[in-house]
Amino acid sequence: MSTFALAIHGGAGTIPKEDMPPTREKAYRQGLEDALKAGHAVLSAGGAALDAVEAAVRSLEDCPLFNAGRGAVFNADGQHEMDASIMSGVDLRAGAVAGVNNVKNPVGLARLVMDKSGHVLISGQGAFEFAHQMRVPLEDDQYFFDQFRYDQWMKVKGTDAYQLDHSDGGKKFGTVGAVALDINGHLAAATSTGGMTNKRFQRIGDSPIIGAGTYANDASCAISCTGHGESFMRAVVAFDVHALMSYKGLSLAEAVRIVVHDKLPPLDGEGGLIAVDHLGNIVLDFNSSGMYRGQVGADGLFHTAIWR
Repeated sequence: MSTFALAIHGGAGTIPKEDMPPTREKAYRQGLEDALKAGHAVLSAGGAALDAVEAAVRSLEDCPLFNAGRGAVFNADGQHEMDASIMSGVDLRAGAVAGVNNVKNPVGLARLVMDKSGHVLISGQGAFEFAHQMRVPLEDDQYFFDQFRYDQWMKVKGTDAYQLDHSDGGKKFGTVGAVALDINGHLAAATSTGGMTNKRFQRIGDSPIIGAGTYANDASCAISCTGHGESFMRAVVAFDVHALMSYKGLSLAEAVRIVVHDKLPPLDGEGGLIAVDHLGNIVLDFNSSGMYRGQVGADGLFHTAIWR
């Protein structure tokens, strides 16, 4: 196989187009393009899909505009609790972390869980101890501070309410993700998030749950989801797309359409997903007002979009 493909997302839902200043739109698109370039550099050099999705998600985690890594929102205690996962389609290996603090790139820690721990999902203090053992880059709280995120938290601090990524003029389900097909025909997916503003009780959404927020299988597709995590977990969204392709013989586009537009809405499952199949077909679909997204193939042409 000589083709390769990469797709990314920076979260479903968005500020209405009329309310987004051109400078902010430009910044979002630049953040998406930077992530595409990071993943494309791996794939165009003949690298593995697994390395490409990690590189793309790291780039998104480093951009404060997106709710992951540096841009993670504040929880009810004024901290940043982050989740991430990664999966290899060639052998179904996977790694994930949940509720981690001060880790610069949670997706990198998830990769180490997969490669070094013998486990799939670790969380909280145990994940932080593993991060120390693996000597992954850590940052102090100031690195994660963002005035916009802080102001979001101030509006609901001390209440039982939680907020999605955009509190004014729109909803954004703060998650980032990437899916890729490499020249050897292997698929991979990765997802990372800071969760919901003012979340309590160490709440965990779908992003670090293999089969819900992330899934990859060389026989079918690679999926990264973004949306209301509780609904996506109940619907086992990422795996369901694979199942419809594998067991019913549906195309990627049709399988995604059924899950996103037929199965999720009855569960109040607003959001979307990005997907690539073993032939390099890419689908970026959502039932929300928009989704920060981008894609690139072997032609090297970068495409980004926000609204429909």
